Amino acid sequence: MVKVREDHPIQPDGSVDIDVWIERLMSMADLEADARNPLRRACLLSKEAESEANASENRWGANSSSFRTGLEMAEILGELKLDPETLIAAVLYRAVREEKAPFKTIEREFGPSIASLIQGVLGMAAISTQRNISNDNVFGQQSQEQGDNVRKMLVSMVDDVRVALIKLAERTCAIRAVKDEGEEKRIKVAQEVSDIYAPLAHRLGIGHIKWELEDLSFRYLESSDYMQIAKLLDERRVDRQLYIETVIDTLRNAVKSFKVEADIFGRAKHIYSIWRKMRRKDIGFSQVYDIRAVRILVPTVRDCYSVLGIVHSLWRNIPNEFDDYIASPKENGYRSLHTAVIGPERKVLEIQIRTQSMHEEAEFGVCAHWMYKGTEQSGDEDSYEQKIAWLRQVLEWHDELGGNALQDDLTQGFEQDRIYVFTPDGHVLDFPSGATVLDFAFRIHTDVGCSCRGAKVNGRIVPLNHRMNTSDRVEVLTGRQAAPSRDWLSPALGYIATSRARAKIQHWFKLQARDQNISEGQALLDREFKRLALLDLDFESLAKKLNMKTMDDLYAAVGASDIGVGQALNAAQKMLGVGQPEQARVPIKSKAGDNKSTTDVYIEGVGNLLTNFANCCNPVPGDAISGYISIGKGVSIHRQDCSNILQLQVDEPERSITVDWGEAPENVYSVDLIIEAFDRQGLLRDVTALLDNEQVSTSALQTVSDKRKNTVDMMLTVEIRSFNQLSRVLARLNQLSNVASARRKH
Repeated sequence: MVKVREDHPIQPDGSVDIDVWIERLMSMADLEADARNPLRRACLLSKEAESEANASENRWGANSSSFRTGLEMAEILGELKLDPETLIAAVLYRAVREEKAPFKTIEREFGPSIASLIQGVLGMAAISTQRNISNDNVFGQQSQEQGDNVRKMLVSMVDDVRVALIKLAERTCAIRAVKDEGEEKRIKVAQEVSDIYAPLAHRLGIGHIKWELEDLSFRYLESSDYMQIAKLLDERRVDRQLYIETVIDTLRNAVKSFKVEADIFGRAKHIYSIWRKMRRKDIGFSQVYDIRAVRILVPTVRDCYSVLGIVHSLWRNIPNEFDDYIASPKENGYRSLHTAVIGPERKVLEIQIRTQSMHEEAEFGVCAHWMYKGTEQSGDEDSYEQKIAWLRQVLEWHDELGGNALQDDLTQGFEQDRIYVFTPDGHVLDFPSGATVLDFAFRIHTDVGCSCRGAKVNGRIVPLNHRMNTSDRVEVLTGRQAAPSRDWLSPALGYIATSRARAKIQHWFKLQARDQNISEGQALLDREFKRLALLDLDFESLAKKLNMKTMDDLYAAVGASDIGVGQALNAAQKMLGVGQPEQARVPIKSKAGDNKSTTDVYIEGVGNLLTNFANCCNPVPGDAISGYISIGKGVSIHRQDCSNILQLQVDEPERSITVDWGEAPENVYSVDLIIEAFDRQGLLRDVTALLDNEQVSTSALQTVSDKRKNTVDMMLTVEIRSFNQLSRVLARLNQLSNVASARRKH
């Protein structure tokens, strides 16, 4: 049934009595005395912000009050026994959301922790914001995939479970408030609550919020069914209440005779759950067994089963209507015994039996963690941690009371790497982490991707290789000519991250004429091999190595993207013997050939040094080791925990070096590069920073400037590991501002 909220304490002038309200909240949430002043400051700030906004006519809505909504949110969370930080954030959230109180002021006055909570809830509000952008009903008659994507996106945005709880409280206030609004707004809010937030409350195990959200949304979405069931319940309310009191007296006497302590009370059945059961089982109202229901709370699990035996000794149980959720909890951690019996007057009666801690878990879910800090069994802490994990890993939402835990576990690792972004009309698409706006364009349509020339993310123009983040709103900018660039296929440039986009681009090029593909492929290979100074390469042999009959076939395959430039480079590298220094035919000098010592100890950054093992600790392969440069004896190898090496590292740290067991790292090769550029401030810095990001060492650098032409020539000697790395470095250097050409020296 719908919960009726308690009114705020009001002063004679009609304003809220803040001090009385705080005392009531502190009593409700069991807060310590030191929480009083921060709560009062938050209330006063929110009240003053609203007064100033009203004075300047900066109002969010004609009938809305950010101050009173904040108090109502705090009361909802207070019933869940949440901590002071969460309650303060709840009081302030609507004031920040409605731009009445600056976020920086909140952060300055109340600290980063409370500010972070508010920021998290503001992030979740993006869902509602995007929904309102479009005239389409994103959450209404949407596809199942859309609903799942929205919910997964919401979950992926939550780093602190308290953020989700504040949002639930805010939506609870919102659906309570729409009773006086027009039908269109009621349905819009109810649909959002039904699709997103009631399932979220269910997954967190917060029963009483879930039931209220379900009943209220059901009331607005299916008003005729709601009223019909409510009328049936009301007609039988008095008779049902008398019947339940009789059952309670019988149970209380029976339990007492077995010396079991128990709290017994009637349980209200929620309208939405009745309707759902009628629909699921295709039965009438009279066949819903748990209209008449009793709940029994006992101290221990053992008492649960003892009381179950007492109940079944009093009345005959109905076959197939017994559920042991203690032995097999529900997916959200719910635990209880459910049984249906033929009670007095041969009327069906449902009885639920659980411990007090199970009851609190069922009512408050993850919030029970705050209610019983340090007082409950260790299992409750585990349950809390489980629920937080579920919040982050929710995968299947369409069957709210079902789910498959095994499936969740199997897919857990994959879903963590997904991001969820909005289209301009408010729909949600999912992508692997690292996906770019170009991936987004090809996901919309192949033609959109091919003609993509730019994109806007959250209203800001970004390059095509911009990586998207969860909750981004992406808009594709297209040109007249639907022709992709072959550069998009280069892994080094990072334009695409999904195989779907790559396949579509490759398919487009396959459809082009062979002559054009030959021309394009030849241009690509010539440019790349010229840049790498591989002009003397036997191209006919390269074509045969790639299973091509002629060079034209190779050019056509490269032009159609059947063979990537990197693949051709790999083949050239193997053909020339790079990586096998004794057979190397490429004019690249290996710098790693002597790094391995005869003792199988690798010395970082140094080659061909004498090594010996210290007798004081006698290190063996597998031990963590350190090196010390001794005079006349090379490098002395010690165990890292050796007292002698520890003292030497203190006395002479400059003679301590890093050593390790086993093989030296892969070979590196010295390569001379030439960069021709128009001179500008910061050019050298950008070049060295790029090389550092690519983990390329520079052994020599020379610059020659021409002040008359305002140009500069850079000669660099770098250490690379493969042609692929060299190609990637040269490609990125050529992309730098003012760089005219970056190539390998002939």
